[in-house]
Amino acid sequence: MHAAVYKGQSVVSVEQVPTPEIGPGEILVRVEACGICHTDLKKIEYNLLAPPRIYGHETAGVVVRVGRRLASDALRFAPGDRVVVFHHIPCKNCFYCHRKLYAQCPVYKKVGVTAGFEPAGGGFSQYVRVMDWIVESGVEKIPDGVSFERASFVEPVNTCLKAVVQCATQAGEVAVVIGQGPIGLMFTMLLQRTGATVVTTDTIAARRQLSRRCGALEAWDPRQTNVDAEVRRLTDQRGADLVIVAASVPGIVVEAIRLSRPGARILLFAQTSETERVEVSGASICVGERSLFGCYSASVDLQKDSAELVFSGALPVEELISHRVPLVKIRSGFDLALHPGPESLKIIVQPQRWTQ
Repeated sequence: MHAAVYKGQSVVSVEQVPTPEIGPGEILVRVEACGICHTDLKKIEYNLLAPPRIYGHETAGVVVRVGRRLASDALRFAPGDRVVVFHHIPCKNCFYCHRKLYAQCPVYKKVGVTAGFEPAGGGFSQYVRVMDWIVESGVEKIPDGVSFERASFVEPVNTCLKAVVQCATQAGEVAVVIGQGPIGLMFTMLLQRTGATVVTTDTIAARRQLSRRCGALEAWDPRQTNVDAEVRRLTDQRGADLVIVAASVPGIVVEAIRLSRPGARILLFAQTSETERVEVSGASICVGERSLFGCYSASVDLQKDSAELVFSGALPVEELISHRVPLVKIRSGFDLALHPGPESLKIIVQPQRWTQ
């Protein structure tokens, strides 16, 4: 099979590798669609993990092989089933799982989906091996009539839904989402379902237009609009009740604090690099009684909820797709995601497609 192999030094090479062998309780999935996520791009661009690896974790495809188990312990899946695959699943029994901090669970940190080499998701390949503990509770069937492209959004929607639940957003609150890339737009879709008034910022006009269609009352270009003044106009001069930081540029957390009222919640979602440093006024948090917190990765508790939101069409996620690239052109997909132009948004890799 073909796969996009991370070789180190920010190099990814599309080459032939062995199709993974599966063991008892495992399944082999033919990958039909895999979204490009900035988490993987950071690992590649900044060489955060040792090569070789095959990345990609927003995976949708078809079961083609099922590992044997005892007849009394039959698998829930069969060849031909259309599925989405989560690459992390917690143990549900440890200190962190009891507190629903699943992303901190040692088992959760162990990747259970691979296309070869050290497990790293594997979705940027033609086939992936899904290990037994993932098969048990980390695979969801795709209903008839739902495209693989739409289904590939289940994992990223889960991460955003987890954050929105953590934010405990209330109807009538004013929420600001900074950044309207694919993740920021999913936040906008989910927040408007809570009854909050959602306003957003982004420097790309097409993203601001889509943001309004996704539920934002206003979408501003921070280079041309005094966002602080506009937010205060909407809130009797208080500031926003909630600010979600869905982008990562210098000074963005200070901006989030400035847009928020005393006692507000500020969620950091895009600050995933160990090298990134954030400096803020201590008094803005302590004296202002603001809550500054983070949220990372998916929640197994919300897995079926996120699948239903995507499969039902309740969230118009397919509107976020701007490009579809064959595996052989994956580097151009990475470049589009890293350096978005006026029309680029979510990039979907189609590993079974081999031509333009």
